[in-house]
Amino acid sequence: MTAVEPQAEPTVIRVGGDEGYDVVVGRGVVARIGDALGPAVRKVLLVHPATLGARAAELRESLTDRFEVILAEIPDAEAGKRVEVAAFCWQILGQADFTRSDAVVGMGGGAVTDLAGFVAATWLRGVRVVQVPTTVLGMVDAAVGGKTGINTNEGKNLVGVFHAPAEVICDLDLLDTLPKNEILAGFAEIVKAGFIRYPEILDTIEADPERATDPATPEFRRVVELAIRMKADVVTEDFKEAGLREILNYGHTLGHAVEHAERYQWRHGAAVAVGMMFAAELGRLSGRLSDEVADRHRRVLELLSLPTSYPAGRWNTLLATMQRDKKSRGGQLRFIVLDDLAKPTVMQAPDQSMLFAAYQEIGS
Repeated sequence: MTAVEPQAEPTVIRVGGDEGYDVVVGRGVVARIGDALGPAVRKVLLVHPATLGARAAELRESLTDRFEVILAEIPDAEAGKRVEVAAFCWQILGQADFTRSDAVVGMGGGAVTDLAGFVAATWLRGVRVVQVPTTVLGMVDAAVGGKTGINTNEGKNLVGVFHAPAEVICDLDLLDTLPKNEILAGFAEIVKAGFIRYPEILDTIEADPERATDPATPEFRRVVELAIRMKADVVTEDFKEAGLREILNYGHTLGHAVEHAERYQWRHGAAVAVGMMFAAELGRLSGRLSDEVADRHRRVLELLSLPTSYPAGRWNTLLATMQRDKKSRGGQLRFIVLDDLAKPTVMQAPDQSMLFAAYQEIGS
């Protein structure tokens, strides 16, 4: 990674609605956490993975003059999104006598912030939560929007609740030590934002993928902020996914099925990349999407070293999982597809022969 280039002051992106909140993007902004918690809070549960133990201890030390901070170390990645882990956190909250005026902080990747948000939403029917995502995926997707959840044996995020955070703090300093493959995995959600709302993201990646994926550059910050702004705009209009917010599922219907088939050993971004390829082929086969835009999916994803295919023989397994998924309504499968660049729409109950044909296009 190059040396950090001079960057602007923190960017504040507002998520509106009944429970509006700010997403703050910049360097050194984790210092805002005390103010984000607010003056009424006395006790804080800081949920973090083992890999961030030292950083969590530092954060606790910085807050001890204002709050009683208890650390809750949970398994990393999807292993942390289990009801047993949530119960572990509830036990800590109960033993420490947390009240409705206390708070939870989630510091980690998307799985950690999902779990922390779920714990906060369910303790005493809802306490304050501040999210501090430490991955690209967490910053542009999981920590923004107020969707919380845990996984079950039957699928991903089938148990959850909408619970808006008090603030989301996206400190780019936290990304400087991430391995490149971790950064690239998070870029699938940024690419999604490019296809459904801000094509500037795609242009930036195609112009110079190295600079676009380097946290030290203005290009990186720009595409991250655009992805966050896209989600903030959509969530402001449709907090509980009654309409517009469904477009955020682009690539996720098949993507979640891939994750389930891989027993969550695949990174979320890799699965969503395959899901976007499938959605592009579905759009092309249905006559909605031009060859040019469909082919652009493969080009952009390959620039980021993200997968664009999945074994052809796995279709029946994936189809069964999708039919159980929360995105099917009344037994009918629904997919977000594109009519054109930045023109997402819903395809409801597509013919299974078309689904199979689209999958054959990405089968390896």
